[in-house]
Amino acid sequence: MLYIQWRNNPLTRSFFMMSDKPTPTQRQPNNPLHGVKLEDMVTCLVDRYGWEELGRMIPIRCFTHDPSIKSSLSFLRKTPWARAKVEELYLWMGRR
Repeated sequence: MLYIQWRNNPLTRSFFMMSDKPTPTQRQPNNPLHGVKLEDMVTCLVDRYGWEELGRMIPIRCFTHDPSIKSSLSFLRKTPWARAKVEELYLWMGRR
């Protein structure tokens, strides 16, 4: 019961409302992909390499069989390993 009284104390209530999670508006200076949408990444890669070359560089079905931005985004949002490959290629492309 002492814990509940302490938690409901107005002086300590703000302590329980604090969060260690960063808010979406906080800047991320060490993250080069901060603010870059997945759609923008895929569109940029397709514009630069085309679907055929992109399918050779990252051999996943959404790039090789009947590719489209919409189907690729749907797959990449559900598949972390594939998204990581796209992000890596996008970063590599930016360094060249």
